[in-house]
Amino acid sequence: MKLATLRDGRRDGRLVVVSRDLTQMTDASFLAPSLQRALDDWARVAPHLQALADSLERGSVPVERFHEHDAMSPLPRAFQFATGSAYGNHIELIRKAGGAEMSEATRSDPPIQQGGSDAFLGPRDPIPLADEAFGLDMGGGIAVILGDVAMGASVDEARAAIRLVMLVNDVSLRGLIPAESDDGFGIFQSKPPAAFSPVAVTPDELGEAWDGGKLHLPLAVDYNGKPFGRANAGIDMSVDFPTLIAHAARTRPLSAGTIIGSGTVSNKRDGGPGKSIADGGVGYACLAESRAVETIAGGGPKTPFLRFGDTVRTEMLDDKHRSIFGAIEQAVARYEQPRS
Repeated sequence: MKLATLRDGRRDGRLVVVSRDLTQMTDASFLAPSLQRALDDWARVAPHLQALADSLERGSVPVERFHEHDAMSPLPRAFQFATGSAYGNHIELIRKAGGAEMSEATRSDPPIQQGGSDAFLGPRDPIPLADEAFGLDMGGGIAVILGDVAMGASVDEARAAIRLVMLVNDVSLRGLIPAESDDGFGIFQSKPPAAFSPVAVTPDELGEAWDGGKLHLPLAVDYNGKPFGRANAGIDMSVDFPTLIAHAARTRPLSAGTIIGSGTVSNKRDGGPGKSIADGGVGYACLAESRAVETIAGGGPKTPFLRFGDTVRTEMLDDKHRSIFGAIEQAVARYEQPRS
C-alpha cells in the first residue's frame, strides 16, 4: 500500500491511502489521524489500512484526486532521523578529493549520523537558504521508516522492522561541514531540514526490486531541469538497510517512526569513480561527487553548489516507467527571517 500525509493545518497532517498509480486517494484518518499514530499501533492498524488500499484499487470507497503538491513529507516530523553513508564509493570519492583515504574502520563499520527530525520540508517546499556561501548541496537517497527496534537487535530483527520505504533529498551545507567536523562533536548546522517523497510505500509494493535490504532501481535526480543522476540504488550499496539499522540499534532502542536514510546513492561503474551522464555514465545524486571527480581529474571543482533559483527533482520509476513514490521537486529560495 501507499500512504501520504496531506496538509490540513495541523503539524502532523492527515493520513490518506493513495492508489498505486498516484492519481487517487481515500481518507484514512478514521483509522489513524496521522502516520505516526499508525506506526505506534501498526499490528492493529496496518491490516485495516491494507484493506482500505485494496478497496481503493477496486473503486469501492469514496475517492479524491491526489495532488502531490498537497502532500507533506509522509512523516512531517519524526522522533528520530539518522542517515548512514551506505555507498562506499561516495565516501571514497569525497575523501580522495580532500587528499585522504577511506579507513578500514569506515569499511567495516557503516558511518551514521543524527539528522534533524523536528521539521522536515514537504516534497514541493522550497529549500530555504540564508547564504549561498554555505555551499548547499542536494543528497538523493532512499529512506525507510521503522517499527520498534530493540537495542541489540539482530540483522533479521532489523529487517522485520522495516515498515515503509520512501525517497529523501537529504540536503547538506558543504561549506559548513569542515569547521563542524574539526571540533570533534560532529555536524549540526550543516544539516538543515531534509525532504521526503510525497508517498511512502510498504516493501511489498516494490516487488522484485526490493530484496529485503536494498532497492534495485535507478534514482533519477534532475538539476535545473536536466538529468544529473541515474545511479541504481541497489548497486554499490556497501551496507544494506537491515545491517545499517542493526548498527544504529547497537547501543539504543529505535522507536516506531524512526527514519533511517541510506545516504547519497552512488555508483562506481566502469572501474572508476563514476562518470557524468554527459560523459556516458550514470551521474551523481549530489553535487559534491561531481566536484570530487573534477578535483581528482583536474585539480579543482568546476560545478558550483546550489544557488538561489536552482531546482532539484528526485524520483524513482518502476520497470514500466511509472512513478513509485511521486517526486521531490524543490527550488532554492532566499531565507527571510519571519516577522514577529
